Amino acid sequence: MSLLDLRGVRKSFGAIDALRGVSFSVEAGSVVGLVGDNGAGKSTLMKTITGVYAIDGGDIRFDGASLIGRDPGAIRRAGIEMIYQDLALARMRDVAANIFLGRELTRSVLGLPLIDTKRMRAEAEAMIARLGARIPSVAQVTGQLSGGQQQSVAIARALTFNPKLVIMDEPTAALAVREVEHVLDLIRTLKSHGIAVILISHRLTDVFSVSDRIVVLRQGTVIADDATRDTSMNAVVAHIVGATDAAAH
Repeated sequence: MSLLDLRGVRKSFGAIDALRGVSFSVEAGSVVGLVGDNGAGKSTLMKTITGVYAIDGGDIRFDGASLIGRDPGAIRRAGIEMIYQDLALARMRDVAANIFLGRELTRSVLGLPLIDTKRMRAEAEAMIARLGARIPSVAQVTGQLSGGQQQSVAIARALTFNPKLVIMDEPTAALAVREVEHVLDLIRTLKSHGIAVILISHRLTDVFSVSDRIVVLRQGTVIADDATRDTSMNAVVAHIVGATDAAAH
């Protein structure tokens, strides 16, 4: 049984059909590259999976149960984490505070709950070590970190929810070459821990580097769904731009 199973998912905004019967699955512990041009439906699809949008038709099943009608909080508790391109970090706060943002650990002092900074930093250090991320100190202000290090913080925060699936939106888009490889290593680490990943990226070299399968969306439709070893960069590009259709005609 697949971890995530999308069956004929449809979503419209007025007269615009953003998703036209999208179907594909994600196995536990696998990395699926989701690619397509701007406007292909990738963002809309992710927002239906995470409960931001209600679908107009089809079904989305996760770990054997339907996600239809569940709100984003319930879907997160079910085990799906989304890391958006902007990372949504509080850059003036330190790394540990960001990892536990909104779920701060507390201790009781004279019957009053106070934030337990020491425990948060200790647990944040353990999470960073588990990832193998290169963060100089969990006490450092997050905004002082490099783009790749901030991506590591966002991934570490996602892991505190014990996800079964992490969706990453353009995680390497604005990074230098050395940092890109570090983020790809983090994706491989997630996979080694049995966590599935959907990687949304325009950087096809990154997708081919870490993915087990590549799904191509075009105009709200799955145009291709192939094992990475069975396809090529040229074939994927042709699917994205519609060259395969032109060749068929």
